[in-house]
Amino acid sequence: MPLGKIQLQIVSKLVEMGRLDEEQRNTLIGRPDDLSGEALDKLLQEDFKITAFQCLVAKARALNLSPYNVSRYRLSAQTFERIPQEFCQENLVLPVGQVGDMLLVAFANPFEVTLPTKIQEMTGKPVVRLLAREKDIREKFAKGQEKSAGFDDVVQQIGVEFGHESDGELKDEDVTEESGPIIQLSNRIIEDAYFAGTSDIHVEPQEKEVIVRYRIDGVCMEKLRLPKKVGPALVARLKIMCNLDIAERRLPQDGRIIFKQYTKKNLDLDLRVSTAPLNHGEGVVMRILDKQKTTLPLPALGFSQENLTKYRECIRQPYGMILHCGPTGSGKSMTLYSALNEVNTPDVVIRTAEDPIEYTLPGLNQMQMHRQIGLTFATALRAFLRQDPDIILVGEIRDKETAGIAVEAALTGHLLISTLHTNDAPTTIGRLTDMGIESFMISSSLLCVCAQRLMRRVCKTCRQQIEPMGREKEILEKAIGWSGPIFKANPKGCPKCGGSGYKGRVGIHELMVTNDELVDGINKQLEAAELKKIAMRGGMKTLHQDSLLKVKDGLTTLEEAIATVPPDM
Repeated sequence: MPLGKIQLQIVSKLVEMGRLDEEQRNTLIGRPDDLSGEALDKLLQEDFKITAFQCLVAKARALNLSPYNVSRYRLSAQTFERIPQEFCQENLVLPVGQVGDMLLVAFANPFEVTLPTKIQEMTGKPVVRLLAREKDIREKFAKGQEKSAGFDDVVQQIGVEFGHESDGELKDEDVTEESGPIIQLSNRIIEDAYFAGTSDIHVEPQEKEVIVRYRIDGVCMEKLRLPKKVGPALVARLKIMCNLDIAERRLPQDGRIIFKQYTKKNLDLDLRVSTAPLNHGEGVVMRILDKQKTTLPLPALGFSQENLTKYRECIRQPYGMILHCGPTGSGKSMTLYSALNEVNTPDVVIRTAEDPIEYTLPGLNQMQMHRQIGLTFATALRAFLRQDPDIILVGEIRDKETAGIAVEAALTGHLLISTLHTNDAPTTIGRLTDMGIESFMISSSLLCVCAQRLMRRVCKTCRQQIEPMGREKEILEKAIGWSGPIFKANPKGCPKCGGSGYKGRVGIHELMVTNDELVDGINKQLEAAELKKIAMRGGMKTLHQDSLLKVKDGLTTLEEAIATVPPDM
């Protein structure tokens, strides 16, 4: 008989459900051609006008399983908390809920008997199998990458409660920072951003609406649009969360949200919050500081083997000054913390002056700056010098006073680590001179300057190998004297990288370690370009060269390298 046992049962169940009559059943059974699962589904849908979900219900009943309509399920950040997304995608399963101690998992293939056991081993929870259509599960993964759900219900509530029309319907007093949906929305924005791997959240009022954007892997992307009248209430709610003055809307304010106080989820993260009056209302930018994320070991930061060896030598010196430079968000803090973590032993006293304290590390004595009461980097440094430290970290050298005390500390037997905002390592010398520090003081205290940037890593799953031609080949040969097959990002991306072609970031470094020739150059007050040549003769790789070495290793693409750092002149 052409129909297999399962197919026969499916047809019988459809008769029981009243979707087929006996005559149609006999027609199906009497067909000479072989009907596999998919062929039977197609035939039932096209010739017998049975819906896809009705077919699923019949199939589930035939197999003694519960049917599940995955197309109605909304993916959220919590979906893949227990079972990794890659595993779900590979095996076409989707965790859709939990009842008591049991996980509800939708399966596309009901005959895959080993999978439930694997999932149980992975999660430590018994699995209840539900049957879903393979097409629906595949579509969920495809769509889930495009936009993470999770706001629709809250935005809908805000729409119902506050109205989407900005004219007439809504009075200012209707929307308050204590409204249920506003509290829910602010929490949801922070939670969703955290699970998406966001570094900064931007809440920006526009003329007719409020836009929420996330910065992920250094690239800003729009996430949400809200009615204009929701803006002030959302900003006020965020201000309440960090104990700021909600009546003061004309001046910028800085604060910190300790998110653990506002969520029932086990999220131990803080947010550094900055509000500013903009032309259409107050805007807020929040930097996520994940306290669960410990510092990475130095080798995981992207240092080349040569740079890593040199840098480790510098941080183990008994005294001197180590400076890190680069723009905001270039990974300076993470490198400093990783370096301190490596030298943090019980016999070493480490003091840090930070604004704000981003990560708390055990064994470190960290001090939060408070400019309003006069606690600045300079006053903290002065106090530290009387506290018998071995290593001092100063968050940033911003003025002549701090720079002067920092150099003094480095000359009097302390290892001083700090940051500066300059573009590359050689220009840092000029910056210190501009602050009024004598050249001989700089040359005798400086151990090394490390300039750094963060570049997006190309996605390992969907990257495409290419042979560089023309200008690309020329750039590679000129900078690192090498040319060969490199990778480019897949323009379509894949589910793993969310369709962007890039996933994660890697650091590039320009490490200028002082030597006799460089000390001589600093004393003679040579231009930055001359100092750069001296440093390169001493073995320094520029940011551009280091970025292309990462391209050679297949970590990133040439486009990303050139977009991050321009070629050397």
